[in-house]
Amino acid sequence: MCRSIKTLREPYVPEVTPADVEAAALQYVRKISGFRRPAAHNAAAFDAAVAAVAAATATLLSELEVRGGRSAGPAR
Repeated sequence: MCRSIKTLREPYVPEVTPADVEAAALQYVRKISGFRRPAAHNAAAFDAAVAAVAAATATLLSELEVRGGRSAGPAR
């Protein structure tokens, strides 16, 4: 699919920082929108998308279970 999207964290890392989540969300929105930085008239939509993806990412990570029964941990 998208070969240039990099892994932002390893799956066995017990704690995920808000910076990790924000970086992943921003990278995703940039990739999907095609914009590194949106024009002023698109900034609100871009920022809303980053926030929505970050929220979905935090939910995903809080619900994942990594081998051995450890959870991936919530973004704090």
